[in-house]
Amino acid sequence: MKGIVIGIVGTAIAFIVATLLLPKVTLDGNIGHLVILIFVFAVVNAFLKPVLKLLAFPINFMTMGAFTWVINTVLLLGVAWIGGTLLKIGFSIAGFPKAGISIEAIVMAFLASIIISLVTTVIGLVVKD
Repeated sequence: MKGIVIGIVGTAIAFIVATLLLPKVTLDGNIGHLVILIFVFAVVNAFLKPVLKLLAFPINFMTMGAFTWVINTVLLLGVAWIGGTLLKIGFSIAGFPKAGISIEAIVMAFLASIIISLVTTVIGLVVKD
């Protein structure tokens, strides 16, 4: 149970860091929306990510794991779409989903996924279960 709470808090901190470092990644100041967004992120990572990684195994193998960043980017854009379109949460990546997909949105999602991965990894290493 302690590990789940640490994971949720760590992911929330990672999202906040990503929004602070990347001006095009925005999240409204509502803490309730952040909690809902973290829940959506956790569900997407728990159910979709393993399936996508399994389907992309040949490509991921050939790129020595680098394709995982592409999967993380797509999943983060999916979370932005679910949060912005279906749940009406004020989370957007370079205007996506309202402004549609753009190269800038893809690059910002890529950078945000790297930041989120790094911050959650560091928190996981520093704070033990």
